[in-house]
Amino acid sequence: MIVVYGSDALPPPPRDGGARAVAIGNFDGVHRGHRHVLSRLSSLAADAGLPTWVYTFDPPPTAVLAPDRHQPRLMTLARRLALLEELGVDGVVVEPFTRAFAAQSAAEFASTVLSSRLQARAVVVGWDFRFGSGRGGDVGALRAALPAVVVEQVSPMIEGEEPISSSRIRRLIALGDVVGAAALLGRPHRLSGTVVHGDARGRTIGFPTANLRSDVECLPAFGVYAVNAHIGAGAAIRGVLNIGVRPTFQGSELRIEAHLLDWQGDLYGSELALDLVARIRDEQRFASIDALVAQIREDADAARRLL
Repeated sequence: MIVVYGSDALPPPPRDGGARAVAIGNFDGVHRGHRHVLSRLSSLAADAGLPTWVYTFDPPPTAVLAPDRHQPRLMTLARRLALLEELGVDGVVVEPFTRAFAAQSAAEFASTVLSSRLQARAVVVGWDFRFGSGRGGDVGALRAALPAVVVEQVSPMIEGEEPISSSRIRRLIALGDVVGAAALLGRPHRLSGTVVHGDARGRTIGFPTANLRSDVECLPAFGVYAVNAHIGAGAAIRGVLNIGVRPTFQGSELRIEAHLLDWQGDLYGSELALDLVARIRDEQRFASIDALVAQIREDADAARRLL
């Protein structure tokens, strides 16, 4: 998959093959609703003999224009790109979103970005699509600005009488409902990052943990979760995740700590991904270390059953 950072960095045709079918959106989560859009993109592209491209943004528009309303991202840009590649997308343009870029009128965006730079001959957008300065453009404005381009707006994918959306998934994760979130995502929510040194307290009580420094913004409610862990690109390893401040030890700093079941080794500096499968319990404070250790044993048994 080709990845281009900035539409102005696209080589002019015919060096890159010219015309494209393009889907526009943030695609945070690459959830089932997004895949509904991408499926339609693929069909249009196949009918017209065009490559499939995604046009997306980084950082998200709300992070720049309304930081007080910005919602935590479900995944890093790298993860988003990896999932788009798995789905067979031919290319992605990642547009750096700035206030200057946002000031473009809808007509200017359609003409300069979609027509001239991307050479779009088919465009697919989601049900809540808006574009241009002040989000003043809608699908009707896009069709008017690009009369020679096939423009399709995909209806929302409904689950439980509500559209599947990134915002809805974020709410479920914030509540700790990782099963509900996975149903909408089409896969478990993933926390990923680098294993860093902690205070080695877990090792002293017989349950060594990997302390994760994660760039994923959307974290679940504090508690204990059954997870499938992946070291690099390795196969899944069952594990138990605790996310919270460790009240038994009078902690105040957020920690993401995973104990890998039936596994031994040195993880420091490794890239670790944790797929959240089920919530086991809330985070709680224990009266003694012995009580904590007994509960961790129960958590491990619960994780084995759930996984």
